[in-house]
Amino acid sequence: MNILILGGGGREHALAWAIRQNPKCDRLIVARGNAGIAGVAECADLDILSRADVLEFAQGNAIDFVIIGPEAPLAAGVSDALRDAGFLVFGPSQAAAQLEASKAFTKEICDACGAPTAAWARFDTAGPARDYVTAQGAPIVIKADGLAAGKGVTVAETLDQALAAIDAIFDGEFGDTSVVIEEFMAGEEASFFILSDGTDCLPIGTAQDHKRVGDGDTGPNTGGMGAYSPAPVLTQAIQDQVMDRIVRPTIATMADRGMPFQGILYAGLMIQDGQARLVEYNVRFGDPECQVLMMRLGAQALDLLLACAEGRLAQAAVTWADDHALTVVMAAEGYPGAYEKGSRINNLDRLPETSFQMTFHAGTATRDGAIIATGGRVLACTGRGATLAEAHARAYALVDGIDWPQGFCRRDIGWRAL
Repeated sequence: MNILILGGGGREHALAWAIRQNPKCDRLIVARGNAGIAGVAECADLDILSRADVLEFAQGNAIDFVIIGPEAPLAAGVSDALRDAGFLVFGPSQAAAQLEASKAFTKEICDACGAPTAAWARFDTAGPARDYVTAQGAPIVIKADGLAAGKGVTVAETLDQALAAIDAIFDGEFGDTSVVIEEFMAGEEASFFILSDGTDCLPIGTAQDHKRVGDGDTGPNTGGMGAYSPAPVLTQAIQDQVMDRIVRPTIATMADRGMPFQGILYAGLMIQDGQARLVEYNVRFGDPECQVLMMRLGAQALDLLLACAEGRLAQAAVTWADDHALTVVMAAEGYPGAYEKGSRINNLDRLPETSFQMTFHAGTATRDGAIIATGGRVLACTGRGATLAEAHARAYALVDGIDWPQGFCRRDIGWRAL
């Protein structure tokens, strides 16, 4: 089977690493890939937001299965173009991808199916939005309605922070988008990953990530500074509750509206007093959550994605080992603010690459035989073990083996569970 993965971050490296282990995979191409992905797959220079370019490439390379990693190609309708041409695709349609591409769309779906979530309001101009938060008070949550690479959310602890967030969004920080304002939900946040083929659903794992840049969950939000799986707060009872009250009603409502959801549904949840409410949906694997999930799933990941794409989830099952995984993100100094690109990362070739320790690349490239940093979040040092403490030790052993003075990481990933 010839497989094409669209994307070039840590999520796609983890997917490629797991899929490469499955004997069904004959040829694996990742577009555009990165320096780490080049070690397990062919990398192709391809505009993954161009329907025409992706379609031409898939046809020219006899691709059997396309896996779409990031949200942007999904929102651009790349999956629709491929399906219309007869390709087998993992990832929702452009219409169904609105569950991530529009916060307001998701809220409307939740209201329609009765899924518990935060009270909300949507605004197209700054004045009414500012009036609303002034009346509501803080804490309150301000979100850019559209895609914002995981950075368009402000949990405002003061009214001044809320007003500043509104002004930033309407000043164009995240493009031309409206604002969704939500009540602040207290509790513990966790992520739940569910495959859906449009009719049936299959939970495939839980995780918790660390959004804040600094130790102790301090500083600004980021795309994620680390994660671990499984998430202890998501007990089986809460998972069952989420499936019954949130996920299955969402999938049924999407189907009723003529936009059946096929792909991974990443539910961000807030848990308090044994009850879960939906924070948001993403329609692709999270990053860095994907890294810990793929470490635990291994080769079976491809079988699950195929069952999802082919509409066979009712017959599929996940085989879990009694294990834990933890990943630590190494970022360029200055992230999530301004940072420099091009610094050299040494000793990566000396690190172990096993089913228990793996360093996934997110923002890297090769220059003159050396690995250089090309992004904000650059590496995800990932460990697996019989206990979370063991996984933690293995992940940080990788961190400590890397020579990169211009990089940094949090030293407390997994502190809630540990």
